[in-house]
Amino acid sequence: MTKSSGLLLIDKAQGVTSHDVVARVRKLLNERAVGHAGTLDPMATGLLVIGVGTSTRLLRFATGERKLYTGRVKFGVATDSLDADGEVIARADVPALNTQMVNEVAQVFLGSQMQIPPMVSAIRKGGQRLHALARQGIEVDREPRPIEVFDYSLTPTAEPSEWDFSVEVSPGTYVRVLLADLAEKLGTLGHLTALRRVRSGTHDVAQALTLERLAELIEKGERVLAAPKAFTSGLVGITLSDEEILRVRMGQRLAREVPGDEYEIAVYNEAGDFVAVLRRSKDLWKPEIVLDGAHGSDR
Repeated sequence: MTKSSGLLLIDKAQGVTSHDVVARVRKLLNERAVGHAGTLDPMATGLLVIGVGTSTRLLRFATGERKLYTGRVKFGVATDSLDADGEVIARADVPALNTQMVNEVAQVFLGSQMQIPPMVSAIRKGGQRLHALARQGIEVDREPRPIEVFDYSLTPTAEPSEWDFSVEVSPGTYVRVLLADLAEKLGTLGHLTALRRVRSGTHDVAQALTLERLAELIEKGERVLAAPKAFTSGLVGITLSDEEILRVRMGQRLAREVPGDEYEIAVYNEAGDFVAVLRRSKDLWKPEIVLDGAHGSDR
Protein backbone atom coordinates (compact mmCIF):
# COMPACT_ATOMS: atom_id res chain seq x y z
CA MET A 1 0.00 0.00 0.00
CA THR A 2 1.40 3.37 -1.00
CA LYS A 3 0.95 6.51 1.03
CA SER A 4 0.31 8.72 -1.98
CA SER A 5 -1.89 11.77 -1.69
CA GLY A 6 -2.91 14.13 -4.42
CA LEU A 7 -4.94 14.90 -7.50
CA LEU A 8 -4.98 12.93 -10.71
CA LEU A 9 -6.66 13.97 -13.96
CA ILE A 10 -7.78 11.11 -16.19
CA ASP A 11 -9.07 11.34 -19.76
CA LYS A 12 -11.73 8.62 -19.64
CA ALA A 13 -12.21 6.55 -22.77
CA GLN A 14 -15.59 5.67 -24.22
CA GLY A 15 -17.17 2.42 -23.08
CA VAL A 16 -15.74 2.27 -19.56
CA THR A 17 -17.46 3.42 -16.39
CA SER A 18 -16.11 5.92 -13.89
CA HIS A 19 -16.02 3.03 -11.42
CA ASP A 20 -13.81 1.07 -13.84
CA VAL A 21 -11.38 3.99 -13.94
CA VAL A 22 -11.20 4.21 -10.15
CA ALA A 23 -10.61 0.45 -9.88
CA ARG A 24 -7.77 0.66 -12.42
CA VAL A 25 -6.14 3.61 -10.64
CA ARG A 26 -6.34 1.75 -7.32
CA LYS A 27 -4.50 -1.18 -8.84
CA LEU A 28 -1.85 0.91 -10.61
CA LEU A 29 -1.05 3.00 -7.53
CA ASN A 30 -1.56 0.18 -5.01
CA GLU A 31 -3.83 2.53 -3.10
CA ARG A 32 -7.29 1.68 -1.78
CA ALA A 33 -8.32 5.28 -1.08
CA VAL A 34 -9.25 6.50 -4.56
CA GLY A 35 -12.37 8.42 -5.54
CA HIS A 36 -13.67 10.66 -8.31
CA ALA A 37 -15.60 13.91 -8.59
CA GLY A 38 -18.54 13.71 -10.97
CA THR A 39 -19.56 10.51 -12.73
CA LEU A 40 -19.30 10.22 -16.50
CA ASP A 41 -21.65 7.83 -18.30
CA PRO A 42 -19.94 4.94 -20.15
CA MET A 43 -20.60 6.55 -23.55
CA ALA A 44 -19.03 9.84 -22.43
CA THR A 45 -15.33 10.64 -22.62
CA GLY A 46 -13.10 13.24 -21.08
CA LEU A 47 -12.07 14.67 -17.78
CA LEU A 48 -12.44 12.66 -14.61
CA VAL A 49 -10.99 14.35 -11.51
CA ILE A 50 -9.51 11.72 -9.19
CA GLY A 51 -8.51 12.07 -5.55
CA VAL A 52 -5.91 9.68 -4.13
CA GLY A 53 -5.12 8.86 -0.50
CA THR A 54 -6.05 11.46 2.08
CA SER A 55 -6.84 13.86 -0.76
CA THR A 56 -10.11 12.00 -1.36
CA ARG A 57 -11.37 14.19 1.49
CA LEU A 58 -10.90 17.19 -0.80
CA LEU A 59 -12.98 15.83 -3.68
CA ARG A 60 -16.00 17.89 -2.72
CA PHE A 61 -14.20 21.01 -3.94
CA ALA A 62 -13.93 19.50 -7.42
CA THR A 63 -17.46 18.08 -7.29
CA GLY A 64 -18.87 21.56 -6.75
CA GLU A 65 -17.15 23.14 -9.75
CA ARG A 66 -18.91 24.16 -12.96
CA LYS A 67 -18.33 21.82 -15.90
CA LEU A 68 -17.74 22.43 -19.62
CA TYR A 69 -18.93 19.80 -22.10
CA THR A 70 -18.82 19.43 -25.85
CA GLY A 71 -20.61 16.84 -27.95
CA ARG A 72 -23.24 16.15 -30.59
CA VAL A 73 -27.03 15.94 -30.64
CA LYS A 74 -29.17 14.18 -33.24
CA PHE A 75 -32.56 15.73 -33.89
CA GLY A 76 -35.58 13.77 -35.09
CA VAL A 77 -35.03 10.68 -32.91
CA ALA A 78 -35.79 10.11 -29.20
CA THR A 79 -34.43 7.28 -27.06
CA ASP A 80 -35.56 6.01 -23.67
CA SER A 81 -32.26 7.08 -22.06
CA LEU A 82 -32.01 10.40 -23.98
CA ASP A 83 -28.67 9.25 -25.40
CA ALA A 84 -27.28 6.86 -28.02
CA ASP A 85 -27.07 3.97 -25.55
CA GLY A 86 -30.86 3.80 -25.28
CA GLU A 87 -33.59 2.24 -27.39
CA VAL A 88 -35.33 4.38 -30.02
CA ILE A 89 -38.85 5.16 -28.79
CA ALA A 90 -40.04 7.83 -31.23
CA ARG A 91 -39.21 9.69 -34.41
CA ALA A 92 -40.28 13.10 -35.70
CA ASP A 93 -39.66 15.39 -38.63
CA VAL A 94 -36.84 17.89 -38.23
CA PRO A 95 -37.80 21.45 -39.25
CA ALA A 96 -35.45 23.55 -41.34
CA LEU A 97 -32.87 24.80 -38.87
CA ASN A 98 -30.24 27.50 -39.08
CA THR A 99 -27.50 28.58 -36.72
CA GLN A 100 -29.20 31.77 -35.59
CA MET A 101 -32.51 30.07 -34.87
CA VAL A 102 -31.01 27.18 -32.93
CA ASN A 103 -28.78 29.40 -30.81
CA GLU A 104 -31.56 31.84 -30.05
CA VAL A 105 -33.55 28.97 -28.61
CA ALA A 106 -30.49 27.70 -26.73
CA GLN A 107 -30.14 31.10 -25.03
CA VAL A 108 -33.53 30.56 -23.40
CA PHE A 109 -31.88 27.92 -21.20
CA LEU A 110 -29.25 30.25 -19.76
CA GLY A 111 -29.44 31.00 -16.04
CA SER A 112 -30.83 29.26 -12.96
CA GLN A 113 -33.66 26.77 -13.36
CA MET A 114 -35.10 23.49 -12.09
CA GLN A 115 -34.38 20.27 -13.98
CA ILE A 116 -36.07 16.89 -13.62
CA PRO A 117 -33.44 14.10 -13.69
CA PRO A 118 -33.94 11.35 -16.31
CA MET A 119 -35.11 7.90 -15.30
CA VAL A 120 -31.90 6.39 -16.65
CA SER A 121 -29.60 7.86 -14.00
CA ALA A 122 -27.74 6.80 -10.87
CA ILE A 123 -30.01 8.75 -8.52
CA ARG A 124 -31.56 6.65 -5.76
CA LYS A 125 -35.29 6.51 -5.14
CA GLY A 126 -36.57 4.31 -2.32
CA GLY A 127 -33.16 2.70 -2.00
CA GLN A 128 -32.93 1.75 -5.68
CA ARG A 129 -31.07 3.37 -8.57
CA LEU A 130 -33.40 4.98 -11.09
CA HIS A 131 -31.69 3.18 -13.99
CA ALA A 132 -32.45 -0.16 -12.28
CA LEU A 133 -36.12 0.77 -12.03
CA ALA A 134 -36.10 1.95 -15.65
CA ARG A 135 -34.81 -1.45 -16.79
CA GLN A 136 -37.85 -3.00 -15.09
CA GLY A 137 -40.14 -0.67 -17.00
CA ILE A 138 -40.94 1.30 -13.85
CA GLU A 139 -41.14 5.08 -13.96
CA VAL A 140 -41.33 7.09 -10.73
CA ASP A 141 -41.71 10.77 -9.92
CA ARG A 142 -38.41 12.63 -9.65
CA GLU A 143 -37.90 15.80 -7.68
CA PRO A 144 -36.71 18.74 -9.81
CA ARG A 145 -33.20 19.88 -8.94
CA PRO A 146 -31.73 23.38 -9.17
CA ILE A 147 -29.15 23.81 -11.95
CA GLU A 148 -27.54 26.70 -13.77
CA VAL A 149 -26.52 27.01 -17.42
CA PHE A 150 -23.73 29.52 -17.98
CA ASP A 151 -23.16 29.07 -21.71
CA TYR A 152 -24.94 27.06 -24.43
CA SER A 153 -24.14 27.17 -28.14
CA LEU A 154 -24.50 24.89 -31.18
CA THR A 155 -22.98 24.65 -34.65
CA PRO A 156 -24.29 22.68 -37.66
CA THR A 157 -22.54 19.65 -39.16
CA ALA A 158 -22.64 18.20 -42.67
CA GLU A 159 -25.67 16.19 -41.59
CA PRO A 160 -28.68 18.56 -41.20
CA SER A 161 -30.14 16.61 -38.28
CA GLU A 162 -26.88 16.53 -36.29
CA TRP A 163 -25.43 19.53 -34.45
CA ASP A 164 -22.31 19.96 -32.36
CA PHE A 165 -22.71 21.76 -29.05
CA SER A 166 -20.77 23.33 -26.21
CA VAL A 167 -22.39 23.87 -22.81
CA GLU A 168 -21.10 25.06 -19.45
CA VAL A 169 -23.23 24.05 -16.49
CA SER A 170 -23.38 23.73 -12.74
CA PRO A 171 -22.66 20.34 -11.14
CA GLY A 172 -25.56 17.90 -11.21
CA THR A 173 -26.85 19.08 -14.60
CA TYR A 174 -27.93 16.39 -17.05
CA VAL A 175 -26.75 17.57 -20.48
CA ARG A 176 -28.91 14.99 -22.28
CA VAL A 177 -32.00 16.51 -20.65
CA LEU A 178 -30.95 19.97 -21.85
CA LEU A 179 -30.61 18.65 -25.38
CA ALA A 180 -33.96 16.83 -25.33
CA ASP A 181 -35.62 20.00 -24.01
CA LEU A 182 -33.92 22.06 -26.73
CA ALA A 183 -35.20 19.68 -29.40
CA GLU A 184 -38.73 20.01 -28.04
CA LYS A 185 -38.55 23.81 -28.21
CA LEU A 186 -37.35 23.49 -31.81
CA GLY A 187 -40.44 21.45 -32.63
CA THR A 188 -38.85 18.00 -32.88
CA LEU A 189 -37.19 15.26 -30.83
CA GLY A 190 -33.52 14.70 -30.05
CA HIS A 191 -30.95 12.67 -28.18
CA LEU A 192 -27.29 12.91 -27.22
CA THR A 193 -24.92 10.99 -29.49
CA ALA A 194 -21.53 12.12 -28.13
CA LEU A 195 -20.38 13.82 -24.94
CA ARG A 196 -16.97 14.93 -23.73
CA ARG A 197 -16.15 16.72 -20.47
CA VAL A 198 -13.54 19.30 -21.35
CA ARG A 199 -13.17 21.22 -18.12
CA SER A 200 -14.14 21.06 -14.44
CA GLY A 201 -13.39 24.28 -12.61
CA THR A 202 -9.72 25.06 -13.22
CA HIS A 203 -8.95 21.50 -14.34
CA ASP A 204 -8.73 20.88 -18.09
CA VAL A 205 -8.71 17.63 -20.04
CA ALA A 206 -5.61 18.90 -21.87
CA GLN A 207 -3.66 18.14 -18.67
CA ALA A 208 -5.26 14.70 -18.19
CA LEU A 209 -3.69 11.28 -18.74
CA THR A 210 -5.22 8.26 -20.37
CA LEU A 211 -5.11 5.11 -18.27
CA GLU A 212 -2.55 3.69 -20.69
CA ARG A 213 -0.28 6.71 -20.31
CA LEU A 214 -0.71 6.62 -16.53
CA ALA A 215 0.48 3.01 -16.48
CA GLU A 216 3.53 3.91 -18.59
CA LEU A 217 4.55 6.77 -16.28
CA ILE A 218 4.13 4.66 -13.16
CA GLU A 219 6.24 1.92 -14.76
CA LYS A 220 8.98 4.51 -15.32
CA GLY A 221 8.79 5.58 -11.69
CA GLU A 222 7.61 9.09 -12.54
CA ARG A 223 5.40 11.11 -10.25
CA VAL A 224 1.84 11.26 -11.55
CA LEU A 225 -0.07 13.05 -8.79
CA ALA A 226 -0.53 16.79 -8.50
CA ALA A 227 -0.25 18.25 -5.01
CA PRO A 228 -3.38 18.17 -2.82
CA LYS A 229 -3.52 21.96 -2.90
CA ALA A 230 -4.64 21.67 -6.54
CA PHE A 231 -8.08 20.81 -5.15
CA THR A 232 -8.37 24.04 -3.17
CA SER A 233 -6.95 26.55 -5.63
CA GLY A 234 -10.28 28.37 -5.52
CA LEU A 235 -9.98 29.07 -1.80
CA VAL A 236 -8.21 32.00 -0.17
CA GLY A 237 -4.97 30.65 1.29
CA ILE A 238 -2.93 31.74 4.31
CA THR A 239 0.40 30.62 5.76
CA LEU A 240 0.59 29.54 9.40
CA SER A 241 3.51 29.29 11.80
CA ASP A 242 4.73 25.92 13.07
CA GLU A 243 2.97 26.60 16.38
CA GLU A 244 -0.31 27.37 14.63
CA ILE A 245 0.05 24.28 12.42
CA LEU A 246 0.43 22.14 15.53
CA ARG A 247 -2.73 23.65 17.00
CA VAL A 248 -4.62 22.94 13.77
CA ARG A 249 -3.46 19.31 13.81
CA MET A 250 -4.72 19.06 17.40
CA GLY A 251 -8.14 20.27 16.25
CA GLN A 252 -7.90 23.65 17.98
CA ARG A 253 -9.59 26.76 16.64
CA LEU A 254 -7.60 29.79 15.58
CA ALA A 255 -8.24 33.51 15.75
CA ARG A 256 -7.13 34.96 12.43
CA GLU A 257 -8.01 38.05 10.41
CA VAL A 258 -8.96 37.01 6.87
CA PRO A 259 -9.97 39.65 4.30
CA GLY A 260 -13.47 39.39 2.89
CA ASP A 261 -16.33 37.20 4.03
CA GLU A 262 -14.74 33.83 3.28
CA TYR A 263 -16.48 30.76 4.74
CA GLU A 264 -13.57 28.37 4.20
CA ILE A 265 -9.84 28.95 3.71
CA ALA A 266 -6.85 26.79 2.81
CA VAL A 267 -3.82 26.89 5.10
CA TYR A 268 -0.17 26.10 4.38
CA ASN A 269 2.96 25.76 6.46
CA GLU A 270 5.98 27.99 5.94
CA ALA A 271 7.46 25.49 3.45
CA GLY A 272 4.37 25.85 1.25
CA ASP A 273 2.89 22.43 2.10
CA PHE A 274 -0.90 22.23 2.13
CA VAL A 275 -2.09 21.46 5.63
CA ALA A 276 -5.81 21.93 6.08
CA VAL A 277 -9.08 23.58 5.25
CA LEU A 278 -10.47 25.78 8.01
CA ARG A 279 -14.11 26.81 8.31
CA ARG A 280 -15.32 30.03 9.89
CA SER A 281 -17.01 29.56 13.27
CA LYS A 282 -18.14 32.98 14.49
CA ASP A 283 -14.89 34.87 15.16
CA LEU A 284 -12.66 31.78 15.01
CA TRP A 285 -11.46 29.33 12.34
CA LYS A 286 -12.22 25.66 12.97
CA PRO A 287 -10.20 22.81 11.35
CA GLU A 288 -12.54 21.15 8.86
CA ILE A 289 -10.18 18.93 6.83
CA VAL A 290 -6.64 18.19 8.02
CA LEU A 291 -4.30 16.09 5.89
CA ASP A 292 -1.60 13.81 7.23
CA GLY A 293 1.58 15.85 7.27
CA ALA A 294 3.94 12.89 7.38
CA HIS A 295 4.55 12.81 3.66
CA GLY A 296 6.09 15.35 1.31
CA SER A 297 3.44 14.49 -1.28
CA ASP A 298 1.00 16.71 0.64
CA ARG A 299 2.62 19.83 -0.78
